Amino acid sequence: MSNMILCKNCVNPSTRPNGFFNQDGICSVCELKQLDSKGMIDWVKRAKELTKITNWGRDNSKNSYDCIVTVSGGKDSMRQAFFVRDDLGLNPLLVSATYPPEQMSERGAKNLSNLVEHGFDCISIGLNPKISKQLTKYCLYEYNNLFNATEQALYAIPIYVAISQKIPLVFLGENPAHTIGEKQGTLDSDASQMRNANTLMGGSAEKFLKTGVSKQDLHFYNYPSEEDVDAAKLKLVYLGYFIEDWSGRNNAKFAAEKGIENREDPPEDIGDLWGIGALDEDFRIVNQHLKYLKFGFGHVTDQVMESIHSGLMTREEGLKLVRDFDGKCHPKYVEKLCTYLKISKEEFWIIAEKTRNKDIWKKNQQNEWVLDFK
Repeated sequence: MSNMILCKNCVNPSTRPNGFFNQDGICSVCELKQLDSKGMIDWVKRAKELTKITNWGRDNSKNSYDCIVTVSGGKDSMRQAFFVRDDLGLNPLLVSATYPPEQMSERGAKNLSNLVEHGFDCISIGLNPKISKQLTKYCLYEYNNLFNATEQALYAIPIYVAISQKIPLVFLGENPAHTIGEKQGTLDSDASQMRNANTLMGGSAEKFLKTGVSKQDLHFYNYPSEEDVDAAKLKLVYLGYFIEDWSGRNNAKFAAEKGIENREDPPEDIGDLWGIGALDEDFRIVNQHLKYLKFGFGHVTDQVMESIHSGLMTREEGLKLVRDFDGKCHPKYVEKLCTYLKISKEEFWIIAEKTRNKDIWKKNQQNEWVLDFK
């Protein structure tokens, strides 16, 4: 029997970290969507809850800013920033953790500038590029995940800013339990358990000391302690929980109207059906391929899930797209990464092959690796 099973309603895989299926083989995202389709989600109640949160943020900030919105310049952060300012009437401080100059694309820099030019104040923090590269290389070898360290910094930096600037309300994007079925805490708007996300693993960066870096080098890679978060009385909120039409495609449509620059690469090169992800750098495309080898799914699976739930395609149509494009990565992106990390392409592919999960990948009669799933 295969060790990888797909949800009976969509294409969500049983191999997703922190994912869960019910006894009927239905994923948690489909369960939530079924509740919504039956009118069992009280959006009026959620709106009232958001009003209370908004008022709390405004009343408790010790700064001229009412809240912090985490941004990258991509579609989701653009939707958040405008919603908080224009719909909620708050004065947000945008906080961005930027990639090293050598890694960040011109498109990414342009998109972040485009967002700020719509009339926002923004703090951007860029970490030591030498340390970032060193940790990226370590994470490739140790975790088969380029962004283990990077994600810790991306999530930690806005919290440090919130504490230092005495702005207790922090808005993040989506609760992943609602969009992809990766549960990191409760199923509501509470983002306080973000430190326990799959890659953050509690938020400690001590595991990176073995690379030879110092504790001082790792300051922003350490998620602030629970004691510091509690002392600052922070409230971390998933904003997507309150926006009824929140989705990747809807957010991308909104962002396009505001001037965002998307990718023009075909899905067979980047493993992205619409070219709306990985806008600020290219290594995520490589990382999605590694994820595909490890867990049997990539970004296309998430896009197809969203499309099925939105009624834009059938499950059969989605399955074909997943088979055709999920995990795709043009060799030029691997070559770019290898040049950046100063490793050979042969060395990268040895690492990639060690990543392959033999419980879900099988050889066919042509001696080619194929996914084995129900």
